[in-house]
Order: sequence, then structure tokens, then C-alpha cells
Amino acid sequence: MKLAILGGGLTGVTLARLLVERGNDVTVLEKEQKIGGLCTSEMRNGFTFDCGGSHIIFSRDTEVLGFMQNVLAENRDIRHRNTKIYYKQRYIKYPFENGLADLPKDDLFFCLSEYINNLIAVERGEVSEPENFRDWIYATFGKGIAECYLVPYNEKIWNYPAEKMSKHWMDGRVPQPPVEDILKSAIGIGTEGYTHQAVFSYPIDGGIEALVRAIAAPVSDSIITGFAIASIRETAARWKISDGKRTITADRLISTIPLQTLLPLLTDVPVQVRAACGALRYNSIACVSIGFKGTVPDISWMYVPESEWGMFNRLSFPSNFSHHVAPDGCAAVLAEITYNEGDTVSRMTDDELVAHTVGGLVRMGILPNAAEVVHAAVDRFKFAYVVYDLAYMKNIRIVREYLQETAGIDLVGRFSQFEYLNMDGCIRSALDFVMRQ
Repeated sequence: MKLAILGGGLTGVTLARLLVERGNDVTVLEKEQKIGGLCTSEMRNGFTFDCGGSHIIFSRDTEVLGFMQNVLAENRDIRHRNTKIYYKQRYIKYPFENGLADLPKDDLFFCLSEYINNLIAVERGEVSEPENFRDWIYATFGKGIAECYLVPYNEKIWNYPAEKMSKHWMDGRVPQPPVEDILKSAIGIGTEGYTHQAVFSYPIDGGIEALVRAIAAPVSDSIITGFAIASIRETAARWKISDGKRTITADRLISTIPLQTLLPLLTDVPVQVRAACGALRYNSIACVSIGFKGTVPDISWMYVPESEWGMFNRLSFPSNFSHHVAPDGCAAVLAEITYNEGDTVSRMTDDELVAHTVGGLVRMGILPNAAEVVHAAVDRFKFAYVVYDLAYMKNIRIVREYLQETAGIDLVGRFSQFEYLNMDGCIRSALDFVMRQ
């Protein structure tokens, strides 16, 4: 059986490798000139930056973690996480609830007292079942932690009001903090959250794209790049995928590309399905790469909830992941800014985004001054984050049912399943798909 995989990002190449290992005839079609998707990296002026945002290698899923580590082999550095939240010009330990002792005293009291008040209210049955993401934050962490950090940070990264977001995706993603950890954190006894991230890996050379290329190496002959799909047709139980010049024929079609890209390529899609797909929300991302003469703090990555420092929500420090990503005497910072078409960020030029980011980093004390910058670049991706609004469950069900059950197209990965999957989640989705075959 001939299988065609749409998209040569992390999910697509993982699928190809796994399916070929099982004896399948597979062709991967990637519109860009190289594979990787959000996991592409670029070497510029002696610096290596991940273009689609900071990516590191970790997972609770031991099978997936072992897979990633094994394919990278010796091209892998191991690091211990040191992550901070930049709050009122202080470095607060991450996650926020594990760094309460680092807060100004008034904020510490606010967070701790409201956490306890919320616990008492929950015990008394005075807290209603959360109806949205904002309600969930308040009901889980109390008013203090919610208003000091979680609500402003999440509204910054999602670029969307928390009360208009669904809460369903929190199940299994953010653990309920143990009461004793909150109390220990408040009085300065060290606690750790998200322990599966405490130790992580990163490629020594090549950025995160090195992982994608290592996965793809055994199936490189099955990957066609520069294939921008213009149409998809089903004829006599065979799929014909064309870029306007070439046509690939397949018995089975597996999509890893965004639903918003896939549906317009199909014919006779019902109006209600197109409407449901059009209503699915997502964020775009602008990643600002800054290389400069000097050093960065001994921090892995940092969350920035306050808007006064810049529109970026997260900073990562790639030169702390691997010593090979920056020239001698230089350091690297990657700033991530989420946006939507038509908003302020979408209208800014790359030079304006660089100036905005450099200004914020200087004010924060991360860059000594703008004159030390020796490299700057901006990479933009239209599809970056799935946004779970309140209508998500209804709309995704309509789209999935049509594509999978009526059209007979398999959906795998972050933007084809339209779920907020990290790298390990994308690989797990590929593993699970292959196991079901």
C-alpha cells in the first residue's frame, strides 16, 4: 500500500520512519525547501537559533524520551533546568507556586492568604465548578497566584481572554500543587514542580532541527521538499496530490498539516465543516533571535508576564543549552511573541520587532546595551499555538468527523489533530497511529 504523508515537520518525518520500518511504501510531501516545520533551526553569523521557538528534549513518556535520545546518539548535551519568572524586576523560581519566597513580602502574603482562603472555600463547597480557563486558575491556585502571574502570563501567550478559553485542556497538563509544597515555598524551603523537566537534553550541534534530521535520516529518500500542494482529489479509492506540476498517487492519505491549510485543498467540503474549521482559533509566533557580545544569566528559559518589558512572553537562552550555538565571547537570547493577523505585532516590521525586543532586554538588564548586538533576526510562523476557546470542542468534532469518517483522511500531530502537543506529544501521536495499524 502506498501512503502519502502531508507535511515534513516532526510528526511527518516520525510517521514516515515508523511506517517504513513496518514495510510500508511512504512519500512525505513538504512545501518548504527543508524539513522541520516549527522545529527548524538556522545557522547565521556563527549563531544557531531555533526558528519556531525554544525547544528542549524532555518527557514523562519514557518510550518517547528514549526514542529522541537514541536518535540523537552522541549529539546531545544534558542540562539541569534553571527556569525563572521575571516579576517586578526579580527572578522568581518557576513554577510560580514553587517560588513564593522570592516574591515581595506583600505579594507573598497576598498569594499565600488567598491560596488558603480558596482551600477553605473549596472545603466548604463555596467554589463553583469552573466554567472556563480563568475560573479554573482561580479555583486551583486562589486569587493571589492567579492575578500576580497565571492570568497575565496566560493572556499574554494566548493573546486571548482567559475567561473565553476552555478549561478541558488542563487535565493532566498542570498538576494540582500539593498544599505542603505551597507552604514550604512560602517560607523558603525548596520545592520542585514539573520534575519531568528538571533534566533536559539539547543537540550539541544543529539546534533542534538536528533531532528532526536524525529521525528522518533513514527515510530521506521518501521525502519530497518544495512540494506546495495545490489540490487533493480522490478517484477510484486512490488519492491524487498535486502541486500543479507533479502529481503523487497514494492509496492512503495521512495529514500532519494545519486543518486550515488542508480543507481548502479538498473539493465539496460542506459549508458547516468549512465554518467550523474557520472558527478554530490559533496563534502565530514571531521569534526574535538576538546574538550579542557578553554573557547571559545561568537561566534555561524565563517567563515574562508583565507587559512593560516587552510583548515577548518567553525568553530562552540557547547558549546555555549548548556551547556550540554561539561564537566565543558571545551569547544568545531567543524572544517569543505570539500574535494574530491584524494586530499590532503583525503590522510591525522585522526591524521594529528587533528594536522593541532589544530595548526590553536592555531595560531588564539581560543585554548590556544595544551596541553589543552582533546578530538579530526574526522568524514568523502563521501556525504556532492551538487556542482552546469555548467553542473548540464543538468545532473540532465537526471537522474531525468529516475528515476522518467521511473523507477518510487520517489526522496526526499538533495542527492536524489541532491539539496543543509538545514535541513529545507529536511523537506519541505518531507512535499511537502506527500501533493502531
